[in-house]
Amino acid sequence: MKIAIRSANENDAEEMLKIYEPYILNTAITFEYMVPTVDEFRERVKNTLQKYPYLVAVGEGKILGYAYVSAFKERAAYDRSVETSIYVSQDFKHMGIGGKLHAALEEELKNRGFLNMYACIAYPEQDDEYLNKNSVEFHSHLGYRLVGEFYKCGYKFNRWYNMVWMEKLIGEHK
Repeated sequence: MKIAIRSANENDAEEMLKIYEPYILNTAITFEYMVPTVDEFRERVKNTLQKYPYLVAVGEGKILGYAYVSAFKERAAYDRSVETSIYVSQDFKHMGIGGKLHAALEEELKNRGFLNMYACIAYPEQDDEYLNKNSVEFHSHLGYRLVGEFYKCGYKFNRWYNMVWMEKLIGEHK
C-alpha cells in the first residue's frame, strides 16, 4: 500500500480520534481515561498547529496514523525541545507507518530548528493485556536512548504502570 504523509488539519480530527479511541479504552499506552469529543480533539489539533507540526499518514484514502509534538516544558530555555506522540490505527500496526511518520516528523522538526526529541512512554514492569514494551523497542530502533524511569506513577485499569523518558538529539547544539 502506498502511504503519503501530509500535514494534518482540523478537519482530520474525527478520523484521528477514531484511531486514538481504542488506545484510551483498551490500552495503557495513554494514561488518558476519557475519550475526548470530536470538538475537543479538533481544538487540540488546532492548538498544536499554531506552533508545531502535526502529521497524518494516508493510505487508500483514509488516515492510518498520526504524529505530533508538544512542548517538552513551558519555559523558554526548552524551546528547541519537543515531546513526540505517534498513534497508528490498530488495523495497520507493524506495517512501517509509525516509522514513516517519525521520519517525516523528525525532518520537519530539523527544518524548524528543533534539536531534541523526547518520548514519554508508559512502561509495564511485566507485559500485560493493556501494555507491553514495544514502544520502547520502537523508539530505541529509531535512535532514542533511555534517560529515566519513574516507578508506579500512572494508574489505569486498576494497576500501576511505570513511565520512561527517552531522547533523541537531532541537531547540533551550538
